[in-house]
Amino acid sequence: MKNKGDILLSVLIFAAIAVTITIGFVNWGAAMLSGIKTLQTKEQALQIAEAGIDYYRWHLAQSPTDYTDGTTTPGPYYHSFYDKNNNLIGAFSLTIVPPPNGSTKVTITAVGTTTANPKVSRKIQAILAEPSLAQYAVVANNYMRFGAGTVVNGPVASNRGIHFDGIANNIVSSALATDTDPDTGLTEWGVWTAVSPSDPQPPTAIAANAHNTDVFLAGRQFPNPAFPFSGLSVNLNNLHTIANNNVNGGACTTATGPCWKASGANGYYIHINTNNTYDIYKVNTLQSAPSGCTTDNTPQWGTWSYTSLGPKIGTYAVPSTGVIFVEDNLWVDGVNIGQSTTTRVTIATAAVISNMSSSTGSNITVNNNLTYAFHDGSSVIGLIAQANINVGMVSSDTLQVDAALVAETGRIGRYYYGGNCTIGSNDYSTRTTLTLNGMIATAYRYGFAYTDGTGYQNRNLNYDSNLLYSPPPSFPLSSTQYQTVSWKQLQ
Repeated sequence: MKNKGDILLSVLIFAAIAVTITIGFVNWGAAMLSGIKTLQTKEQALQIAEAGIDYYRWHLAQSPTDYTDGTTTPGPYYHSFYDKNNNLIGAFSLTIVPPPNGSTKVTITAVGTTTANPKVSRKIQAILAEPSLAQYAVVANNYMRFGAGTVVNGPVASNRGIHFDGIANNIVSSALATDTDPDTGLTEWGVWTAVSPSDPQPPTAIAANAHNTDVFLAGRQFPNPAFPFSGLSVNLNNLHTIANNNVNGGACTTATGPCWKASGANGYYIHINTNNTYDIYKVNTLQSAPSGCTTDNTPQWGTWSYTSLGPKIGTYAVPSTGVIFVEDNLWVDGVNIGQSTTTRVTIATAAVISNMSSSTGSNITVNNNLTYAFHDGSSVIGLIAQANINVGMVSSDTLQVDAALVAETGRIGRYYYGGNCTIGSNDYSTRTTLTLNGMIATAYRYGFAYTDGTGYQNRNLNYDSNLLYSPPPSFPLSSTQYQTVSWKQLQ
């Protein structure tokens, strides 16, 4: 009997252990199943939240300026979510923050839930934006030459060929496979350099890996799609209407801006102040070229420099629209703009109001510094000229321009001043350093220096990436399709 009792006790012990292990496995399995279900629910909630972002991207494609989901009330906005069989499986809510003035960035926060477990939610936030024209350091509609002494920090593109002998820290691209160099009359590749080892002429191919690492530090591409310069005149019309109190067509209707009629003099001078205001004057007298100061017979040549201004017309606040329009030639400068407050402004000029695409329209000249206090995108300036954007003869020896520059039908640069261009103790045929922090869009050839050593000896062209999605107010867009700038999961 004693042995039988020992066996029974052993059976009971092992049975208890087996039951305990079995219960543990069952509980572990139940926990695993619950965890899988919760994980599935969370993943489904995340997919529903993403569907909310996709929905509003589609909505913006239909109604680009609707930030209230087709209503006139603030969010959040709620939508049911159905599967492919039209079964209700969840919902998403949307909170939409419209872009600030001068930006195209729309912030969308989506929260997704499921009908299976409404207590489980996932939250994501995406920033969508329309890219502006300012996606390049330099973009041109004509043949371009970048000589030695030029450093470009940003992408470069042209609808014609590019001769590049400076230093490119980003991709240089052309819309053409080959083009005729207007300086030599020779056929060259779409993007080429004469810096040793110089590129061969077509049809001798450039080796696939021959980027000339002393010049094209990020490489080069050609042929690439062309840039649509033809759309810029539409934007110039729009800027005139905005500055003219939404009066479409005709000359400026007010005497106090921000739409300024033809001056009756040589144009206007605007100085942008640090407190989001600007001073405006008429330009009375222009600087004559010194005797012996020669040119290359460039059309519309002049010194593009003034010697006297009229009395100050007034000091005005930068308008809430951020747009100033001048129906005349314009000189503009300003130092440490945004020092005490942010300044976001687009200044445009056109003398031929009846034909915004005229190539004989007005010009903008920057002879003295035009600078931001902070290069974080909070302050930004756009200059859009119907014809040219100039640096005149009497310009600062060290010149800094912080702006997005657009010459719609002309070119951006400094005309040729050679020979005896001395005024006082300054020889203005040569200048030392030009630094541009922003971008250039020019219909014709850009240039601030010439092969005989005149002009600015050092040219630093730095692309401001803040301009792509936070451009100057009402600046031209390169696409009306919203792109995803950032995406992050908040919960």
